[in-house]
Amino acid sequence: MLVEKIIFSILAFYLFLLMFFKMIKKIDVAYVSILIAQGIGIGLSFIEIIFTLNYNIIIKSIVYILAIVLPIVIILIERKGMNFSEMVNMTIIKFYEIIGNNKKVKSMLLALIDKYPESYTAHKKLAEVYEKEGGMRKAIDEYVKAVDLNKKDYDSYYKISFLLNELDKPDDAIVMLNNLLSKKPEYINATMLLGDILINQERYKEALNVYTSGLKFSPANYDLYYNMGIVYTMLNDFQNAKICYEKAATINTLLYHAYYSLGQINLIEMDLDEAERYFTKSLEDKEQEPDCYYKLGKIYMLRGDHENAVKFVNLAIELDNNYIKIANQEPIFIPVKSKFQIPIIDEEDIKKRETKHTKKELKAKEHLDKTYNVVGKLNIHKIQPNVKEYDTKKLDEREY
Repeated sequence: MLVEKIIFSILAFYLFLLMFFKMIKKIDVAYVSILIAQGIGIGLSFIEIIFTLNYNIIIKSIVYILAIVLPIVIILIERKGMNFSEMVNMTIIKFYEIIGNNKKVKSMLLALIDKYPESYTAHKKLAEVYEKEGGMRKAIDEYVKAVDLNKKDYDSYYKISFLLNELDKPDDAIVMLNNLLSKKPEYINATMLLGDILINQERYKEALNVYTSGLKFSPANYDLYYNMGIVYTMLNDFQNAKICYEKAATINTLLYHAYYSLGQINLIEMDLDEAERYFTKSLEDKEQEPDCYYKLGKIYMLRGDHENAVKFVNLAIELDNNYIKIANQEPIFIPVKSKFQIPIIDEEDIKKRETKHTKKELKAKEHLDKTYNVVGKLNIHKIQPNVKEYDTKKLDEREY
């Protein structure tokens, strides 16, 4: 029993000195809490010896944990290359982050980096702080430092690419993303971002190659198929576009934008039944509801069903009064334009319906609408061979 206490006292005192000199060497008060814990453990042990007490198993365990186990764990952690002081500071920083004291978070991170310039964790966290504040250039600098310290930090690599693109430096972002995908080809977010940038630059065939490569690693990703549908749309390859949109909609049955695009393509091809089916499905998306009603009105007009055509166009106008102007400018609606209603729309309601389409989706939608305007007139005569071109001027003067 006495031997055990002697060994404990020597080992505990040695570990206490070791922690003390670590604190002096690193000039870091993070070790103070450990020294206090060790002091409590050693103090309890001396009290037991001086007053000839016999602690129960619980108190003895606490004494050993505080005086022996805790410092040994810290020594082992640091031997594995981790920094105890950094871990303590990051825990405190996390606390301040949770309570929303961002000023304290930033000041502590800057102090930590000043003391430990090679702290990967601190650089990455500071990058995230700058990004939240909107300081994209500072965020990029910190993410670059994080990547330099950890070459396998693919998330930071992606963040750099994303922020470069946000700063209107798409070419630099493309270089970064290509490098990232060469190291980690299965990184699907990088695939999606690279494809988006290439579409915005109208480099459609390159974008198609990127998405196709992504399918090797994520064959059930509906976003990849949907984006490929957009690319094929812009390349006027409507057959492959339909295949991709249908595949995307099969995987994700709530992908109403894909249904809408399928409706547009079938309308161009004058497959009115299929177009109606897809636009009807798209009605479940409130954002697209007015446009779907308008397109359905156009379909019924092509069928010669003026009553339903007016009904659907009026539904579109009721939801968005911009469609009264759009419909009046569409020659196919000239025979029924006097029957369109002009409701009073609440401006707040219109704001709620502001489009959430991405830039690439709007580009594809506009492309399909333009294609319909070019090809549609030719195809109208295929289903209504006796239809003559409307004399807009005469019809505008006509009294109903």
